[in-house]
Amino acid sequence: MIRVILPQHLQNLAHSPREVEVDVGDSAGAVTQRSVLDALEKKYPQLRGAIREHQTLKRRPMVRFFACQEDLSHESPDAPLPAKVASGEEPFVIIGAIAGG
Repeated sequence: MIRVILPQHLQNLAHSPREVEVDVGDSAGAVTQRSVLDALEKKYPQLRGAIREHQTLKRRPMVRFFACQEDLSHESPDAPLPAKVASGEEPFVIIGAIAGG
């Protein structure tokens, strides 16, 4: 199971706790952002389109991904996540970016 931490607005949208667990299935390959987000959207369909664009599945501009104290937002969605995330030791963190002026 992969641990995912959601920001408050996504918790409200999904009617979920701050930390959720998702099963990426019988992943023959590495655990990736894509596999985690696919599993998250399957478990919480309300999140479809809130984290990634509907058509392209690209990360929305005001959403960031972190794991093991690293910003993974600009990494390929098919790049393997750190082993500690894949093992459930560390969470995959989704953050709503803050903008202001």
